[in-house]
Amino acid sequence: MSPLTRTRKEAHPMNTASPRGARTLRTLTAVGTTLLLGATGIALVPAAQAAPAEGGALLAPYYTELDLTGDHRVTTEDLDVLTAHLGTRSTDADWAKVAPADTDHDGVITVHDLAALSQRMVYNDGPFSLVEASVLDMQAAMNAGVTTSVKITQQYLDRIAAYDRPVVDTGAGGRALNSIITTSTVALKAAASADELRMEKGMTGPLLGIPIVVKDNYDTADMPTTGGCGCWENNQTSTDAAMVTGMRKAGAVILAKASLDEFAFGFVSEFSAGQPAGSSLLVASPYNTTQSAGGSSGGTGAAVSANLAGLGFGTDTGGSIRIPSTYNQLVGIRPTVGLASRDGIIPLALSQDTGGPLARSVTDAAIALDTVPGIDAADPVTSTQAGKVPTSYTASLDPTALKGKRIGVVTTMIGTNPTTVRLFADARATLEAQGATVVDIAPTADFNRVLAEASGSTPELNHDLNNYAAAHLAPEVTARSLNQIVDSGKFVPSRRSTYLQRGAVTEDTYQAWAGPQGSHTLQLAAGKTLVTGMLNDQNLDALVYPSGNPYASLGTNMRLSPNTGMPAITVPMGQSIAADGGPVGAGVNLEFLGRDFAEGPLIGLAYSFEQATHYRTTPALFPALAK
Repeated sequence: MSPLTRTRKEAHPMNTASPRGARTLRTLTAVGTTLLLGATGIALVPAAQAAPAEGGALLAPYYTELDLTGDHRVTTEDLDVLTAHLGTRSTDADWAKVAPADTDHDGVITVHDLAALSQRMVYNDGPFSLVEASVLDMQAAMNAGVTTSVKITQQYLDRIAAYDRPVVDTGAGGRALNSIITTSTVALKAAASADELRMEKGMTGPLLGIPIVVKDNYDTADMPTTGGCGCWENNQTSTDAAMVTGMRKAGAVILAKASLDEFAFGFVSEFSAGQPAGSSLLVASPYNTTQSAGGSSGGTGAAVSANLAGLGFGTDTGGSIRIPSTYNQLVGIRPTVGLASRDGIIPLALSQDTGGPLARSVTDAAIALDTVPGIDAADPVTSTQAGKVPTSYTASLDPTALKGKRIGVVTTMIGTNPTTVRLFADARATLEAQGATVVDIAPTADFNRVLAEASGSTPELNHDLNNYAAAHLAPEVTARSLNQIVDSGKFVPSRRSTYLQRGAVTEDTYQAWAGPQGSHTLQLAAGKTLVTGMLNDQNLDALVYPSGNPYASLGTNMRLSPNTGMPAITVPMGQSIAADGGPVGAGVNLEFLGRDFAEGPLIGLAYSFEQATHYRTTPALFPALAK
């Protein structure tokens, strides 16, 4: 396969001096007026238009701590305030107005302080490249006028056309990515609206104009929701899933629907949507297209990793966000069950289903996660999040977050794969080098019982799918049950017996499993209590373990988060090498699991690890398109 290319390292994710090009911003002052000029000569958004819309803190703390105007972010208005106070000293009466911006702590406001303040703006007028562009790279370039959401959206659509269904891997066994089922016909219009809003009000939030792909089990009012099944190709819902509503409210452009393992059932991402009856396609890893992209959110993982979208969202019942993340060198977050409403998402097993982001960096994943929380009467479990959600998960992006933390390792979760053993040993050394104490834990019989609990996909799918069909499925869809899906003939052929088996599950069987006193319900509660107790008893901040082996699962590791409902974040910890004896360049991730609604602290730990390592590489098979 083609050699892998290491992505660039970032000095600080909240640094507007993007590695895409050296900052050319110059700050000039003149009689109380600040002029920001790009050396490239590109016109900027006028200061009067740069004030953000109402909202919470933006990318705290880096972009908020020097705020002088009280809007929790740094804009040209703050520069105007500081310019008007050039020469002000700590002994002056109005010092308190500008004291936070005295970054060199010399007791006087100088042009050096003004320049330092300008660095806290999301702005970069240097060259912009779409490949590996972070959310902040895109925002900084759009704020500087270097590019627009329309241009970025079109570039992603061009990459999808060039790279998704064509076979670009000329090596033996090379396959198409097959990561996208549908592209939006209104994405460019949404991007144009985002550009207009930016001109009127500035950057209203970090997702304004950012193109996102969502797994094709999220309802979207502008694209059909197939669940990956040819039987539901005309399922055009009239509403968005609750999480999609949150994305759009944040200003994101919903670019496309990503392929998935049909009805999110398995880990190979095989789907029949858009294919002739009796046939199906498989999603490929962009690093090695002879290998699977994982599943069930494999299309999201492959698309984000191959730079066909800025961000992606998937769902996870038993590993379906974290497996594609580890196969595709991405950051994936499986939130606490109850943080994100599942209303409008085709279910697999609601006892364990949850939706979350897949991204190329922890920073991007944290930005995306801010769109997720919300109490929704249509999904009553979300009531448990009350009072437990921070203003912004980006506040946890601390490169020193591992210092002083206690991290537990259940020794039996490491496995024996040579690549995984080597990389986990390196990861452990990194955790300790960053100031964490790593504690070995021997598993107990009760802990093993938590990992051994089965997925709810067998006893729950029939019940939960019927409820989705009644509440959301478009009336034009005739295959409204598992048995009718089989009768339609438009599904992954190998799933026939699986669907018939699950379609025969009775309501009594479901209740005995997932009802209020069902065996599965009680075991999940016991699992949460047990693992939380492990953390508390040993004063641990998190547990860590590998998310898998190279292009393969690792025991029951993926069961820990769904079998407790507790949150997990997975981050790249390196790739396989020839000496390991397996496929070269295959990614393996490190997973952090913590207490309920501890997504913020987990993001901090993962970010600290990421900043110390920068293990993600760029898939060499999918470079920038020729201009």
